[in-house]
Amino acid sequence: MVKKNTEEQKRLDAHYSNREDWLHWGPYLSERQWGTVREDYSAEGNAWGYFTHDHARSRVYRWGEDGLAGFTDRYCNICFGLALWNGKDKILKERLYGLTGPEGNHGEDVKELYYYLENTPTHSYMKHLYKYPQKEFPYGELIKLNKNRTRQELEYELLDTGIFKKNEYFDIVTEYAKAGPEDMCIKISVTNRNSRAAELHVLPTLWVRNFWDFREMPFKPSITKTKTRKNPSVHIKHPYTGEYKFYFQKPDHLLFTENETNEEKLYLQPNDHPYKKDFFHNTVVKNDYRLSKKKQEGTKFAPHYKRKLKGGETVVFKLRLTKEEPKDAFDKNFDKVFEDRIRECAEFYDGIKSVENPEAKKIQRQAFAGLLWSKQYYNYEVEQWLKGDPKVSTPPKERRNGRNNNWRTLRNHDIHLMPDAWEYPWYAAWDSAFHCITMAYIDPDFAKKQLLLFTKEWYMAPNGQIPAYEWNFSDVNPPTQAFAALQIFKIERDSAGKSDIDFLKRIFNKLSLNFTWWVNQEDRKQNNVFQGGFLGLDNIGVFDRSSGIPGNAHLEQVDGTSWMALYCLNMLEISIKIALVDSSYEEMCTKYFGHFIFIAEALNKRSEEYEGIWDEKEGFFYDNLVFQDGTSQPIKVRSIVGMMSLVAVLHISQETLDRLPNFKYSVDWFRKYRMKNLKYMVIQEFSDESDLLLALVPKERLEILLQTMFDEKEFLSNQGIRSLSKIHEQTYTINIANISYDIKYEPAESESSMFGGNSNWRGPVWMPFNYLFTTALKEFRDYYGSALELEYPTGSGNIASLETIRKDLMSRLISIFQEDENGDRPVNALHKETYRDPHFKDLILFYEYFHGDNGRGIGASHQTGWTSLVANMIHEIY
Repeated sequence: MVKKNTEEQKRLDAHYSNREDWLHWGPYLSERQWGTVREDYSAEGNAWGYFTHDHARSRVYRWGEDGLAGFTDRYCNICFGLALWNGKDKILKERLYGLTGPEGNHGEDVKELYYYLENTPTHSYMKHLYKYPQKEFPYGELIKLNKNRTRQELEYELLDTGIFKKNEYFDIVTEYAKAGPEDMCIKISVTNRNSRAAELHVLPTLWVRNFWDFREMPFKPSITKTKTRKNPSVHIKHPYTGEYKFYFQKPDHLLFTENETNEEKLYLQPNDHPYKKDFFHNTVVKNDYRLSKKKQEGTKFAPHYKRKLKGGETVVFKLRLTKEEPKDAFDKNFDKVFEDRIRECAEFYDGIKSVENPEAKKIQRQAFAGLLWSKQYYNYEVEQWLKGDPKVSTPPKERRNGRNNNWRTLRNHDIHLMPDAWEYPWYAAWDSAFHCITMAYIDPDFAKKQLLLFTKEWYMAPNGQIPAYEWNFSDVNPPTQAFAALQIFKIERDSAGKSDIDFLKRIFNKLSLNFTWWVNQEDRKQNNVFQGGFLGLDNIGVFDRSSGIPGNAHLEQVDGTSWMALYCLNMLEISIKIALVDSSYEEMCTKYFGHFIFIAEALNKRSEEYEGIWDEKEGFFYDNLVFQDGTSQPIKVRSIVGMMSLVAVLHISQETLDRLPNFKYSVDWFRKYRMKNLKYMVIQEFSDESDLLLALVPKERLEILLQTMFDEKEFLSNQGIRSLSKIHEQTYTINIANISYDIKYEPAESESSMFGGNSNWRGPVWMPFNYLFTTALKEFRDYYGSALELEYPTGSGNIASLETIRKDLMSRLISIFQEDENGDRPVNALHKETYRDPHFKDLILFYEYFHGDNGRGIGASHQTGWTSLVANMIHEIY
């Protein structure tokens, strides 16, 4: 099916053909800039403590800005966001609040209720909902109760405070509709959900990022009050963006200040003037407008509206940021822009694929919206960060040898699909690859550019390593980029009818460098069994696999080896697709074929010289500790680490082989002269006139592993594949070098302090790994067809095809977000009553991971990043 040429698609085409820059403005304003590594200039690298939420309203950021329901230009020069006050809080609600890593009993955690409702790829229409309590926001209660809870207890959430029980809150809907690439219409609709009247202050805030305190600029930007006939407005003058007008309806007050640090408040140093970043807080909360009347220009501005809303009443505020000078900024054409963009948004998503099931359609639309709202501006130049800026004090010398000091070539200044815009407001390389797979359905050009970005010289290290994430760029994330490149290529081919071989060439050439880095860095014994450390799976092992391996040993990892086998097959498949149109790449097919064979042989073989990591008796792959004296000890944890061996699989058709004679000759040579020396077949039943299946596990082991995966007593849950087998409800203990280590099945929040934070791989369901498993099943299905059927679930007596199993797995994952027979969604298991309310019922959050027994959402509450993969599954099922 080829996507329809809708109005939104025309805008995308105009943008990528460089006719109109429809992506200049978007939801790129960070949800959290404070508490990040890039804003941390402390000697000891205490990012959470150095720049806090309490500092954020009074202190200027160096590397970005943040705000509520905001938007900005792609380089974060001019920013817009909401500020609100309910008349009771001690501060304005200017940004989302949450707990730092040390404050939460399960790590960092945003403590707000907000939802991404709509967004289009060009951000021609965006819709955001924020629920603001009418009672005083319980900042202190949230900190105190979470800090006092143990890891065995649930997080204390905003809904648990009871502050929403009597509907004492405002629904605040922020909508953006672009009349043109440089003409943004804004509507803020506030509804009092309570039956009693309630007062609210609304400050739609416009400000410019502060560069002038850190570096030289052609001139300092300004926002100045202007005189117009019809609508009040301000004029923005900026050396990097040019000039804009910001129109608004008549307010109660005009507030101007400077986006500059309040030195007196933070450092007890005298200010040169009173108009600092937090001036609006002092003015509104203290109800003192005397100073505000004296200032008519600045670098931060807000029209201030004070409204008392009757019970159930809605008030609407209209604003417009534009390079144009309309006679009436809010005439009937203003409303028509919204009507048109809302209609075009629906047409665009129906044009991708019309999902008839209304429940599935609702889920998919919000998944796409969340992915797009997670686009954030990211700026971090490590060398400049280490040495500090010339116009401010020099950072402590300890920092020069601290975090990320060996990444001085890294210079990031781009828009990224963040994992979670509040809890993880920085990219993680393997997360980003999964994000791009879903993005390929709605904006494949952005997906390709995003993936290629990590291979640029200002990202990738000179040795070929791809940066992991800002807390430690040197950590090793799984190499998912080649896998994602193939998925993007196939999705664009199938949905848009375009086979972008140039993209495959570009990504292939750069990933060849990264592949070599992996081979050189992570194969310690040069035996094609790989390490890699935690590989994104945090606490899945009995100890931290990234450091301090017990017994002075090294760890041969099933997942490290499996990732490299998958990487090999992905590079092989990419080289095949390129070689079909460019024969010069055919030799690369042979290279990656050979490399895969070496890895598959190493993982599977048993001989007198080497003990493999497949346990014949238990039918499972286990990580293997290898000590300095050559002895080894398996770590018999049944987790998705062992299951990862299933994902390295590639089906190559006979027709493809016939079109690549040199590659076919190499495969045939291997079959005749090399394969007879292997006990385990890594080429499945291949003959001269047949398809070829390359798999890391031979068929007999495949069937054993799949029956384990589909066992509801082990990995299979009602909502997908668990990350750890349920057999570990009985704690597994191992003694290594006279020290005991253990692990047990934890289906929800982590009870382990390993890695800190809120991540848990000891039982919950994770969407990206389930996506990998269903993709692998498709490859096996294409090769075996009806020749391989399995009992599903294991022990049920029901025999099913691989395709039936694959679809059932996806249906189980989708069901996490679907209403059950009682009208409840599993994702909302802890707050069912709240989400039965008509004003909550259709609101869906896409969490980081999900309870291994009931599917409730856990971890980062807005990680629509890789959890948006559910949209891909809906695309296949409905």
